[in-house]
Amino acid sequence: MASFNIACLLIIFSLTIHQTSSLSSEYYSKTCPKAEEAVTEAVKAATANDPTVPAALLRMHFHDCFIRGCDGSVLLKSNGNNKAEKDGPPNISLHAFYVIDTAKKALEYMCPGVVSCADILALAARDAVVLSGGPTWEVPKGRKDGRISKASETTQLPAPTFNLSQLQQSFSQRGLSIEDLVALSGGHTLGFSHCSSFQNRIHNFDSLNDVDPTLNPSFASSLRSVCPMHNKVKNAGSTMDSTSTTFDNIYYKLLLQGKSLFSSDQSLLSHPKTKALVSLFASSHDAFSQAFVKSMIKMSSLNGGQEVRLDCKVVN
Repeated sequence: MASFNIACLLIIFSLTIHQTSSLSSEYYSKTCPKAEEAVTEAVKAATANDPTVPAALLRMHFHDCFIRGCDGSVLLKSNGNNKAEKDGPPNISLHAFYVIDTAKKALEYMCPGVVSCADILALAARDAVVLSGGPTWEVPKGRKDGRISKASETTQLPAPTFNLSQLQQSFSQRGLSIEDLVALSGGHTLGFSHCSSFQNRIHNFDSLNDVDPTLNPSFASSLRSVCPMHNKVKNAGSTMDSTSTTFDNIYYKLLLQGKSLFSSDQSLLSHPKTKALVSLFASSHDAFSQAFVKSMIKMSSLNGGQEVRLDCKVVN
């Protein structure tokens, strides 16, 4: 990962993404008792300099877990003839990898060869939520770093254009429920989106409508002014909600008002069950926080398509 070369002994096990029961909140209690402190310090320092870091780390963890499970493979660089996950189209806009590198460097000084990069990313995602004003939780640890990372597999990530059926399929393939889908979508309370992810809703929506009719008209108009049909501004886009650096339930409130960015967000209102959950989370910050924590622990416990157990050592 970045400046580190990691030599590992690999033993490949299963062929399906599943939740692992081998993780433990006490995994490093004896081998690296200050591991969490080191990660938190790295995330705090980065966030102080760049308020977009929390959203980036949360998204990075999600994208890691949905491809081969939470094995840190999103952190690996492309090399030779292999194009890695981080260079796949959905991941081009991922950033803040340096935060994981900073934490890894500190941990290698404290506890050489002990803490996996996959665990660092899971811890960093939790810290990102906490530092943004969200809930905290005990992160189960003991993930093993993967060495397989393919850009072609990033097509498996749920897209912002997905409808509810496609989202359900993507989540259920990973053992995640409808409740998990709606709760984890709340991660959209943090961050920013480029025009390309919601362009389909504000220009040439369908044969009858130029703009998605489920969008609030004034909101749609503001998006169209920022993202015109032939937009040439590379970083043009919109924040995910009106409090984009604060972890809250505003995302759900805006969704009910027709002010969500993605088709995938809007799709949560297309079924009574998911719409009821959106309404619940919009009305109760506590209900959202509790559901989000439960679903994050569940998602972050996913093990990969090929579970890779490693004996890792950083070598110069």
